[in-house]
Amino acid sequence: MQSNSESCGRIPLITARHGVNYSHRKNAAQGSTVDGQVVKLSNSDTTGSNHSAPLASSAYSPIIYEQPLNERIRTFLRLEFLFQQARSHLFRHSAWDSRAAINTLFDIVNIFSRSDLKTEVMKELERQAGFLERLAENPQVDTSRLEDILNDIDLLIDRLYAANNQSFDLRGNELLNSIKQRSSIAGGCCDFDLPAYHLWLSQPEEKRIIDIQKWIEPFEPIQEAIKLIMRLIRESAQPRNEIAEGGFFQLNLDPSAITQMIRVTLDSGQPYYAEISGGKHRITIRFMESYIYERPKQTSLNVPFRLYCCTL
Repeated sequence: MQSNSESCGRIPLITARHGVNYSHRKNAAQGSTVDGQVVKLSNSDTTGSNHSAPLASSAYSPIIYEQPLNERIRTFLRLEFLFQQARSHLFRHSAWDSRAAINTLFDIVNIFSRSDLKTEVMKELERQAGFLERLAENPQVDTSRLEDILNDIDLLIDRLYAANNQSFDLRGNELLNSIKQRSSIAGGCCDFDLPAYHLWLSQPEEKRIIDIQKWIEPFEPIQEAIKLIMRLIRESAQPRNEIAEGGFFQLNLDPSAITQMIRVTLDSGQPYYAEISGGKHRITIRFMESYIYERPKQTSLNVPFRLYCCTL
């Protein structure tokens, strides 16, 4: 097993879109750079596909595994996933896709009901804006691009201030409420259970799409804000090549920096996945061989991978 005491918490750069680099305030004097591009790793051979052999990815692009290290980022990642899922089903034609989009909308509403997400998102935007503003005096920073990002943050904060919290609540929508109440029952949304739902699903696809867009629209400022927040966090990390000896890797984090999220990039075609755990002091990564009919187990092989510690 491998334990690495070297910290990855000090990230020298915040990399923005289009390859523009934003230097970290702690390393501004050094003027270090990074290209900001995710390098495609080489493909490796897959193993056999019978039940006694581990599963292997058939994709040709690297697989990225992400692990949030605090509750706020965990919630943002879940919402990001749900917004992407809703959009994936929204513009498809079948009634089954309309059902899937509405079920995803219910998941989004459930997350909103647990906490004041609008306030949490605004706090994170303001925190990131304060961090980025301190970079303006750094000559290595593209001030034009930095100003664009700060303007985007300001606009999103204004939109969130203007958003009505009641718009995140579907209790005034009788059709959606009747569907939501039956959704907790297995098969509870059959046509005979909800004839009004059956009628709505029988409408032309254009009408269904317009209706779902109208129901999702109140969440758009939150969706756009989380999209920007997560992009900046992901692009804040400088990649480093590591090797997990015997499928195990451990790293102590920089106590002077707040690591928000860990990302692991693994070669495609490998018969294992990254199982990441950690807190604010240390992270542990185990590479597990996945089987269909057997429990996953940690690989005994040395696994090369790319590590990103996102600290923005």
